[in-house]
Amino acid sequence: MTGRWRWPAWWVLPAVAGLLTALITLALAGAALDDAEIDARTGHTTAQILAVTSMRTLVQFAGPDGTVYRPDAGLAYPSGSQVGQLVRVEYDSADPDRVRIAGRSWVQGVAPASITLMALWVLMVPATWWLRRRQGHPG
Repeated sequence: MTGRWRWPAWWVLPAVAGLLTALITLALAGAALDDAEIDARTGHTTAQILAVTSMRTLVQFAGPDGTVYRPDAGLAYPSGSQVGQLVRVEYDSADPDRVRIAGRSWVQGVAPASITLMALWVLMVPATWWLRRRQGHPG
């Protein structure tokens, strides 16, 4: 079968890179919105680290009225936390499930996200160029 049409597979790489770029950007935007909510109604307290996993860091803290909170989503920006450690936290007094380590914010995620995206695109562009050339597309 000569002249058989082949599906242009080269477009998959830029599509995946674009999707990952959008997801990382949305994650940063979500973190910024959560931080804005915390900043609007900030409560301060000390929390105990209950568990540290690869997906989340669970904490327990008491609000001003003595109510004990254990947010299911865990703690935002937990790097360096250890089980049993006491940490100062800031939380949204209207929604105590939104909690972060005091002094940390979404801005700390910008550098790792930027490096990840830069590496992604630096690898994707030559790979896409190579695939296009291999399939007979010019430059």
